[in-house]
Amino acid sequence: MERSATVVNNLILEDNLTYRGVTVLHYRINYPEFSSEKYPRSTKSISNYYSRIARQFQRFIETEIYRMAVEEYRNAVENGYPVRVFDVVQSYEVTYNVSCIISLYFDRYVYTGGAHGVTGRTSHTWDLQRNRQITLEELFKCDTDMKEYLMECIERQISREPDIYFEDYRERISQYFREENFYCEPSGVVIYYQQYDIAPYSSGIRTFLIPYNCFTDPSMLCVNVVR
Repeated sequence: MERSATVVNNLILEDNLTYRGVTVLHYRINYPEFSSEKYPRSTKSISNYYSRIARQFQRFIETEIYRMAVEEYRNAVENGYPVRVFDVVQSYEVTYNVSCIISLYFDRYVYTGGAHGVTGRTSHTWDLQRNRQITLEELFKCDTDMKEYLMECIERQISREPDIYFEDYRERISQYFREENFYCEPSGVVIYYQQYDIAPYSSGIRTFLIPYNCFTDPSMLCVNVVR
């Protein structure tokens, strides 16, 4: 299989925001910049897309979350509480970079006081030849209901270690299933659930690797590729 010539460069937006000379908020936003001799337009378009999202997130942090941090600081000082610095971190991982396909996910961790912060995950799988995102349904090839098939696979995996999940996980895996919550790896499609969806906070974001049995390896969607 041809390996992609797509290069990934990490870019960072980072700052410490202060109030009355005291740091009340730190943020670090990592986001990717892609380049490829074979798909220059697509990689530039996708890079611009992620740059816009990162800067929108930066503006939100520097306005809304900063306002919350200042209010929390004032309240802490007035009541003699410890001052807790807010923290926002965005990280990402490219999980598949083969032929004309790039798949990746982003984790955003936000701490605004309390015992711990919360992490939310988003993901995208891109077809560089057509400069568009690929849906989970496009990859499904078996003659059966996709969600039903996935629920069976996920429930089978949970049954190996059920104690780390909520007791009503069978209902929850269906209730909180989102078709957009997936990314690709070389060995299969990964379906994920957000924190608290199907398990306690301590169990984190739960992921389920579904081998390419009823799914097509996304690189097979690339046409005119020498293998």
